[in-house]
Amino acid sequence: MSQFRAKNLDISSFINIKVIRDHTKRKVYAQHETERQALRYIIRNTTLSQRMRAHAQLQLSQMHAYTRFTQIRNRCIEAGKARGVFRAFRMARYPFRMNALAGNIPGVKKASW
Repeated sequence: MSQFRAKNLDISSFINIKVIRDHTKRKVYAQHETERQALRYIIRNTTLSQRMRAHAQLQLSQMHAYTRFTQIRNRCIEAGKARGVFRAFRMARYPFRMNALAGNIPGVKKASW
């Protein structure tokens, strides 16, 4: 984990260590995404030799876990919570409600009918 984290990270913009870890995972995933896709393509390509496909599978299995998409978790940018997060706003329910009522989110208003 520490091998991927930036040496001069501005910690003041993050809520807690889980948010820092999530930020790191997103950056590492973005850096290695094309390499993982290439290896997965080689593994699935049946026209290539079995040896080449096995070597690609070995390389893919030896890559760090942070390079996988499944490691990324949607977290609230305000509270750092992982549950009840609206994807479009990247906010949990309660911070979303408070910001919407305060008028800080453009295009969002309280429903009334």
